Amino acid sequence: MDIGSRTELLRSVGLFRGLEREDLAAVAEAAREQPFSRDETLFSQGDDATHGFVVGWGRIRLDKVTPEGQNVVLRHMGPGDMIGIVAVLRRIPFPATPVALEDGLALSWSAGRFAELMNRFPPIALNAIDVVGGRVEELQRRLQEVATQRVEQRIAATLLRLANQSGRKVEDGIEIPFALSRQDLAEMTATTLHTVSRTLSAWDSEGIVESRRSSHLVIRRPHRLAEIAEHA
Repeated sequence: MDIGSRTELLRSVGLFRGLEREDLAAVAEAAREQPFSRDETLFSQGDDATHGFVVGWGRIRLDKVTPEGQNVVLRHMGPGDMIGIVAVLRRIPFPATPVALEDGLALSWSAGRFAELMNRFPPIALNAIDVVGGRVEELQRRLQEVATQRVEQRIAATLLRLANQSGRKVEDGIEIPFALSRQDLAEMTATTLHTVSRTLSAWDSEGIVESRRSSHLVIRRPHRLAEIAEHA
């Protein structure tokens, strides 16, 4: 990526919000490019947080293994999403493993370089507080969903969250533009593959969602899905 493309990418990243274009360009120039291939991991859960990343292009799934050995899919990420930066800011080991769903490229900065950039550009340090707080709030919402919501509500809320994060409008609804397996969805909602399959099949029959051959899922009736998320 040239510096102009990097700068435009970073304009959408919350950590760099409020920086002037020349300052964004300096941040972009300080980054290193790290290509990744499908099924490759940028780092592993438990590794020291030596670098933070922003996805340039490609899709990545964030996996976390619980102490009981169960894999949990935390989220799916695409262009402009930050990976590992909260761990770098908090100086803790990486809490999860990013797995590439397709070939792509990420921009990376070392922990030391992040410290230099925050000293040089104070808005980054202020934004970092919001970034860390936002991730904590997201985790709290996910825990509340698991603790208080029925399975159908959790599945609906997760699909709506994915649509909000990455969805694109198509003729018959909102498409989640990456392969989302039913096992992935089960791991994201703390339920079983059977329950996810049964639920999606019922919603498909009702015209709420549509699973396509590409494994991309289309939300055809988002308002109905929102009703389920709130009142199932």
